[in-house]
Amino acid sequence: MNNAVITKRFNVHVSGRGQTPMLFAHGFGCDQNMWRYVSPAFEDDYRVVLFDHIGAGGSDLGAYEPAKYASLDGYADDIVEICRALQLEQVVFVGHSVSAMIGVLAAIKAPELFSRLVLIGPSPRYINDGAYTGGFSEDQINELLEFLDSNHMGWSQAMAPVIMGNADRPELGQELTNSFCRTDPDIARRFAKATFLSDNRDDLHRVVTPSLVLQCSEDVIAPPEVGRYVHSHLKDSQLTILKATGHCPNLSAPEETIEAIKAYL
Repeated sequence: MNNAVITKRFNVHVSGRGQTPMLFAHGFGCDQNMWRYVSPAFEDDYRVVLFDHIGAGGSDLGAYEPAKYASLDGYADDIVEICRALQLEQVVFVGHSVSAMIGVLAAIKAPELFSRLVLIGPSPRYINDGAYTGGFSEDQINELLEFLDSNHMGWSQAMAPVIMGNADRPELGQELTNSFCRTDPDIARRFAKATFLSDNRDDLHRVVTPSLVLQCSEDVIAPPEVGRYVHSHLKDSQLTILKATGHCPNLSAPEETIEAIKAYL
């Protein structure tokens, strides 16, 4: 598929004065706007590429295929397609939340495209399983998905502030609430199932791309134990624990996030 079609489909925006591409991928219920405090810091040295997952932001909603996007593999295929259409090589991939695992899958599918993975708040499995701590019981995840099914707006208003954390800065939770509410409800339900029922633990050892795991010191969605698990199962990885709290340091602590990424690169 050609560059123009891909650019329109995924609402791609390219900026920056560097040669090395840096591709930013947003999390569930968000869009590329969530990188506005982080991505400009890399424009001097990188070719910054922003996009929206199908179903989010300014993407082409008509390109949404329920079967394809029933699992995270469909989103990973899109990452590979974007890189190839834009002729991106030696990509530094920066993925937040579920997009961290989407990036892991993309790097397994096409390792030749990626030079580094920066994984912000990654979780290969949200549900606790024996000795593995994911942060939620199976019943809690099922209740969360049932709530989303029955009341998208109510779910957004209840969950966004919890996900964001930083209760002393309510404007952050409000921004995430508004972002969730803008998402098409049917697509949000399906993406939530693909996200919260995923289990990518066995994929981690297949990654050959060097990786940075950025973990917030407190995070309801991806607790510190999860960050340590991801780090311990990626062959060539570094773990950085941020002072930031909540699940969205790209919004709540952009300067610390930028500093950590630059220190790694």
